[in-house]
Amino acid sequence: MSAAPTRAAAPHAATILDAARTALPRYLTDLADLVAIDSGSHSPHGVDRVTDWLTRRLHGIGFTTERIPTGPVGGRSYGDVLVGRLPGTLPPDEGGARIVLIGHADTVFEDGTAAARPFRAEGTRAHGPGVSDDKGGLLAGITAAELLVHHHRTSFAELVLIATPDEEVGSPASRPVTELLCHGADFALGLECARENGDLVVQRKGVADLLVTVTGRAAHAGIEPERGANAALAAAHLVVALQALNGTWPGVTLNVGVVRAGTRPNIVCPEAELQVEVRAATGDDLRTALDAIRATANRTAVPGTTARVDQLDLCPPMEFGPGARDLLALARAAAADLGFTVGGAATGGVGDANLTSGLGIPTLDGLGPVGGADHTPEEWLDTASVPDRIALLATLVERLRRA
Repeated sequence: MSAAPTRAAAPHAATILDAARTALPRYLTDLADLVAIDSGSHSPHGVDRVTDWLTRRLHGIGFTTERIPTGPVGGRSYGDVLVGRLPGTLPPDEGGARIVLIGHADTVFEDGTAAARPFRAEGTRAHGPGVSDDKGGLLAGITAAELLVHHHRTSFAELVLIATPDEEVGSPASRPVTELLCHGADFALGLECARENGDLVVQRKGVADLLVTVTGRAAHAGIEPERGANAALAAAHLVVALQALNGTWPGVTLNVGVVRAGTRPNIVCPEAELQVEVRAATGDDLRTALDAIRATANRTAVPGTTARVDQLDLCPPMEFGPGARDLLALARAAAADLGFTVGGAATGGVGDANLTSGLGIPTLDGLGPVGGADHTPEEWLDTASVPDRIALLATLVERLRRA
């Protein structure tokens, strides 16, 4: 990546900021349109309506678009992945970068929520389902691209915008598509909204979902319990032992969230299940924790019982490595030229930026406007932050270069 930009770039940043301020009324009108569409992860038709809307806007800017259908996962259907491509004017051999902007079209809310809680603006706060997470962020990405095109600031090789349909449920259908689309990208910028204090997101924990199956031996609980091996009791000991791993490694958290055992009280329980989630900030810590979980499961406390650990899913961490550090430095320099400051925050939440980072792509997230109370009826977006954050995103895209 090129050296950090100099202060000489400041007048250009001011031009983009003025344009972003001018764009705010349209942004708010468009945001109201998007929030009015129910697009829960498990409502593929609603998600695809959002994708229809985004497609029209991208075409108006000059993007070519592709709709990639996703297959059903676990008996559920999901919407399409939208990918928009905008060729730039700087070839790769002259430093032009292939830059991915990634956000998601789905929300956590059920059908009917948009009518029950329609978009509303009160002072400098906007409310409504998905206003912050992630419709406000997606719209910021589109608006930033529009400003760059309008002002002939396309000094990149290619700008790729991806809108996924299932991020809120862990991207089960879109993940392979996203990873394929992002292969070979130089940088990835996540369009999740900035933290409540304005920080960008520089680190997200990785997550592993595990199923621990404890097997014992059934017996009549009243006549010959000694012939049984109680899997429920072994599972109970295992819950305590696994939870005790918390605090072993800084930044690693483990939770036994679901416990199932037995069918009848007069049968010594022959099988039990534990559903376990473990989160860690680095791949090394995640692997260490998984090894410790397996070792713990190998030592069941009840004679005659065994435990098997199956990994159901693994989402890599978004690590704050050298590439991400360089991106944050560039973003801070761009923000300074725009007249404000930004910091970098770590979070335990997972997003599509985990996937781009897991591919080894330098990744920075939280480049949407400032927002908060995600996944709740109180979800909000700071409309006063919109011009600054659109200008920051556009300026960062303009300044990114290949090494």
